[in-house]
Amino acid sequence: MLELILQALYSGLLVGGVYALIGLGLALTFGTMRIINLAHGELVLLGAYVAYAFESRTELNPLWSIPIALVVVGAVATAVYFLVGRIKRNRELNSLMLTFAIGTILTNAVLLIWSSDVRSTANASLQDAVQIGPVFSMVSETGAFVISLALVIVLGLWLSRSWYGRAVRAVSSNRDAAKLMGISPMRTELTSFLVAAALAAFAGVAIYCSSVVQPSLGHTLTIKAFIITVLAGVGSVPGVLVAALLLGLTEALTVTLLSSALQELAGMVLFLLVLFVMPNGLFGASKRRG
Repeated sequence: MLELILQALYSGLLVGGVYALIGLGLALTFGTMRIINLAHGELVLLGAYVAYAFESRTELNPLWSIPIALVVVGAVATAVYFLVGRIKRNRELNSLMLTFAIGTILTNAVLLIWSSDVRSTANASLQDAVQIGPVFSMVSETGAFVISLALVIVLGLWLSRSWYGRAVRAVSSNRDAAKLMGISPMRTELTSFLVAAALAAFAGVAIYCSSVVQPSLGHTLTIKAFIITVLAGVGSVPGVLVAALLLGLTEALTVTLLSSALQELAGMVLFLLVLFVMPNGLFGASKRRG
């Protein structure tokens, strides 16, 4: 039983690393534009299907599809940004409806192009086992976690040390004051959208390489990203990582000890419990001020 729990904890950590990439993308766009991109999960899904299309056409390792996924997902994210940018009245509510509609269009486009069949990689090297003590995983799962952790660290350094990173934080904090400092909010918001798209592309390829994908996955990933963002508290990169790992652990333990049918419910229960105890999230604004 102990080995089973250890395996569940290990698997939850690996999945949580990929969840962190998805959550960071949503948190970044929400922080700069104060909108929730309900098409974010579909952008991740698009990256996964780009990897599938690349592998099925070339029979090469799907990791080589990352540059293509970056271009495709980035182009779609740019279109989403300019569509959202045209909203002038009731921006929060109208952007929710618009991005939800875009997500539905992307899901149906995936259905039309690739059908509703479940897809997974056929690359044998990605499915090799890696054993660490009593726990094991696939090469793809371990690699996805390492890459995700590295990208989270890079994003944190970018936000804290680069000029564009500081601009993103300035626009997120006070848009009008950022204008007075010579920062273009439009350019900064587009930058955050493109960075979020890059994270979505990496996450999509990672999910395809380590798991299975189907068109309905996009909506589920959007919900998970929203849960992670709220759990973490707006504006905290470490908080997003901790929240993503916590969600991954909760889901893995629920599947192992209870039932796979309760996996999604467990995430929502965790979400409600944290909000009830800590309304500002795990690393919310009040704690950062402290």
